Amino acid sequence: MKHKGTETLESNRLLLRKFTVEDADLMYENWAKDEDVTQYLTWPAHRNTDETRSLLKHWVSQYKELDTYRWCIELKEDEVPVGSISVVSLDSRVESAEIGYCIGKSYWRNGLTTEAVQTVVSFLFDRVGINRVEAHIDPRNEGSGQVLVKSGFIYTGLRRQVAVNNRGICDIMTYELLKEDVLST
Repeated sequence: MKHKGTETLESNRLLLRKFTVEDADLMYENWAKDEDVTQYLTWPAHRNTDETRSLLKHWVSQYKELDTYRWCIELKEDEVPVGSISVVSLDSRVESAEIGYCIGKSYWRNGLTTEAVQTVVSFLFDRVGINRVEAHIDPRNEGSGQVLVKSGFIYTGLRRQVAVNNRGICDIMTYELLKEDVLST
């Protein structure tokens, strides 16, 4: 693997870029304060923009590390931040990355998350040299599973009561995509 850090990526409708602290107000309004959006995440809905700003300061400080991959999902047409997508863990021994993402509720069911996932996966395979990308989701989060299937991921199993999110102890479903899966299609 050759770590590149969070590079700006572009798709048809999206610009995937580094977060800035100036994104705090729109991040808070568009998704961070929404309990429907955060219910399957490990961080709770924010109570105010100060919480969002504090989180963004932490995220921005991590960009100096080349193995940090965290993007703001921004609509190109109006330059509005609508969500986030990141590599939440890396295993260099097997060239594997786990991704996580969220998007504001008013942007659900428009294919934007699928577009972001596909863009990030292509970057990880082509530029970073990742061989395997996985995602773990709560089985109750059906929309997230649909995003992964539409992005070519394969469901590989259920682990029972193995994780915690804002809904409590939960099962996780694992979805995986190998570089060879993409090359063979």
